Amino acid sequence: MIFNPMKLFYFALFCGIALPTSAQSQDVDDALRKTLLLHKELVSIPNLPEDEASMLKNINWVADYYQKLDFKTTLLPSSTLPLLLAEKVFNPKFKTVLFYFHIDGQPANKANWDQENPFTPVLKKQDSAGNWQNLDWHALDSKIDDEWRIFARAAADDKAPIIMFLAALEQLDAQNKKPNFNIKVIFDPEEEYGSSALLSTLPINKERYASDYFIVMDGPAHDSNKPTVTFGCRGIVTCSITTYGASLPQHSGHYGNYVPNPIFSLAKLLSTMKDDKGYVLIKDYYKGINLSPEITDILKSIPYDSVALNSQLGIFTSEKIGNNYQEALQYPSLNIRQIGTSWSGENLKTVVPEFAKADLDVRLVSETEAQIQLEKIRTHIVKQGYYVIDHDPTAEERATHPKIAKFIANEGINAFRTDLDSPFGKTISNSLSKAFKEEPIKIRMMGGTVPIVPVINALNIPTLIIPMVNMDNNQHSPNENIRIGNMRQGIQICLALLQTNL
Repeated sequence: MIFNPMKLFYFALFCGIALPTSAQSQDVDDALRKTLLLHKELVSIPNLPEDEASMLKNINWVADYYQKLDFKTTLLPSSTLPLLLAEKVFNPKFKTVLFYFHIDGQPANKANWDQENPFTPVLKKQDSAGNWQNLDWHALDSKIDDEWRIFARAAADDKAPIIMFLAALEQLDAQNKKPNFNIKVIFDPEEEYGSSALLSTLPINKERYASDYFIVMDGPAHDSNKPTVTFGCRGIVTCSITTYGASLPQHSGHYGNYVPNPIFSLAKLLSTMKDDKGYVLIKDYYKGINLSPEITDILKSIPYDSVALNSQLGIFTSEKIGNNYQEALQYPSLNIRQIGTSWSGENLKTVVPEFAKADLDVRLVSETEAQIQLEKIRTHIVKQGYYVIDHDPTAEERATHPKIAKFIANEGINAFRTDLDSPFGKTISNSLSKAFKEEPIKIRMMGGTVPIVPVINALNIPTLIIPMVNMDNNQHSPNENIRIGNMRQGIQICLALLQTNL
């Protein structure tokens, strides 16, 4: 019989047997080192959906590892890239949990990164001045520092959770242990682009995804880096408002003081939508939202330092929607994300623009549906005296109406939210409490949006988000990174989840 020190460590870990400190520390680092090198390997494969060959490499890489663990893997055809589904029945009598990861990443502008190639992972540590310095990967051969980070596109979002979960499955397998439920895993190839591939498979494969519970493994944990359970996420819908001046841009010398400037019209219109404290003035914008004292207490209990957060953001004060950051997320937002005019060239021109356009996004909560919220905005524009249309105005419309606005609305994605006191939420929270000897942070609503809400609604099963990466991971931005301590803890979170009795 061949002695395997890693199996001894896993056996001790699961049975609660104390190992000598030095041996335990070495074995933990050995296991983590293997996981980090696995993460390096996966992150080194570019994962932009427009590069089909690279995406298939990512998909096949993940499929190979799941096959080694005796999972059944299937490539499901979609409208674009194939979707990977991994399944394993451990006991026909068990409940089934569906897990979700996305395997694609955001584009990366190399010029804005502090390394040569965003898809070549770099191990770094922070010096006393706060600068990130490169480390040789052989640094992992010694004691691994939780504060080191791996920098690369998709290092955190979402390849770190993929590797954490895989490492946990491997550790269970090494001990001949089984999860306490059957598992299905979806790997979405186009989450960063709206999950069109996954959504296109719903009509045909809804039964393949059928499960008792759903866990989404995406997003950042609370900034304390404590284990976090998120019970919902905001939805999103977008729209644009265009106001008009003359039918063509006009010389500001010849026609200034004569031709109305549509930018001023647009600015005045937008200013009627929010007050100085950030409160949306559109009628019934917050209708139906009532935070009970119990919910308010839970939101207040989440660690939050307004002074530190405002300093980090570089703002003097926050808007006053809700009494704290978490309360602010319980209400729909109204954001102007871009303003433009008929001239978009590099150099300024002395013209009165033909039109001015504002692009808006609305973050939705469970009490607000996308199309209803958009209709409230449209009605508000009409109340300001505008003739509202969905096309550029004709000559006749220009001659007939003093104030014209084009309003273009998109479909959007609604929010979802599981009750904080739901049995599934309590069970998962209790499992994490037992594993970490303290209550996890409970987030009622995540500020961001996952595009798979239609899948959640279609499956109609209790759903939670378990975010595990560091909040300051620069998600979608240059120098995306994953903190080593979050990788270490994430594996423990996954182990706790897999051993939950459902």
